[in-house]
Amino acid sequence: MADFNSAQGVILFDLDGTLVDTAPDIVAAANLMLAELNAAALPFDLISSFIGKGVPNLVRCVMNVGDLAGNIEAAHSEALFYKHYAQTNGRIGAVYPGVVEGLGSLKESGYRLACVTNKPYQLACDLLHATGLMAYFELVVGGDSLVQMKPAPQPLWHACRTLGSTPEIALMIGDSPVDSAAARAAGMPVLIVKYGYPGSAGLAALECDAFIDSFVDIPAFFTSQRKALMPAPA
Repeated sequence: MADFNSAQGVILFDLDGTLVDTAPDIVAAANLMLAELNAAALPFDLISSFIGKGVPNLVRCVMNVGDLAGNIEAAHSEALFYKHYAQTNGRIGAVYPGVVEGLGSLKESGYRLACVTNKPYQLACDLLHATGLMAYFELVVGGDSLVQMKPAPQPLWHACRTLGSTPEIALMIGDSPVDSAAARAAGMPVLIVKYGYPGSAGLAALECDAFIDSFVDIPAFFTSQRKALMPAPA
């Protein structure tokens, strides 16, 4: 990792499971979709395990588990989900502890912040506005902003280019295998929060440069990296 300083450094943040605990909103919308299709609700933990790879994947997984995939067109089920999610987005879930304090400190220090998520762009912006987090970000890259979404590296590269930086002096912060894989493919370091949605294999399966309990731990990572880059005393 190159020397990461606030004059040049760009920090990219995932949204679901990293900034906001969105599972309650998403699960509620998915079960409302199922109810409209006269299907039984699914358990909270099952639906939340599908979060992270974009809405089409989540809806497809829900429909498969509910044995509805062969009977309902994908476009129709996605439309139903979006209809209900527009009502639940930002209404039930909450911003994780330490996020506001951490983002505020980083922004005041001069770091340029972007949100790079697989959530559709407009839904991401609506959520960031609803939670008061939009003010901290110069850029939002949604799952439909480019042809590719995470774990492809293109969204991360796009954010770096747009903010006039490069992957070598950027940092990804996320909670899932999708974030870890995207950062590695993009050639940038990644921090994983210990909360969020790490997937069925858990945190131990995630490759990262460090795990953090809270956003307030981010400056300590920068300090440790600078110390590692300093030459040993003669």
